[in-house]
Amino acid sequence: MATDIVLLDVRKISTFADYFVLCTAESTRQINAIAEEIEHLLKQEGERPVHREGTANSGWVLLDYGDVVIHTFAPEERKFYNLEEFWSAASTVVRIQ
Repeated sequence: MATDIVLLDVRKISTFADYFVLCTAESTRQINAIAEEIEHLLKQEGERPVHREGTANSGWVLLDYGDVVIHTFAPEERKFYNLEEFWSAASTVVRIQ
């Protein structure tokens, strides 16, 4: 299960995406499961990622759907990359902890 889910509106500060979804998973197995389930559900809606980057073993998987980029992190990598701070000019649409 994903935790600390954040949806950032980056439309005013990014030219390559409209929204970022950030979430944390507690294990490599969870990182894989989350990414695979997102891909599965969106594929059923006719959406396929433009790009996939990272691996569960690296502690980070990115799914790029063009307007929406989804980042699934292990806790240490989320803290290290600190995208909420890096993109602090973005508006937080929703946060689910």
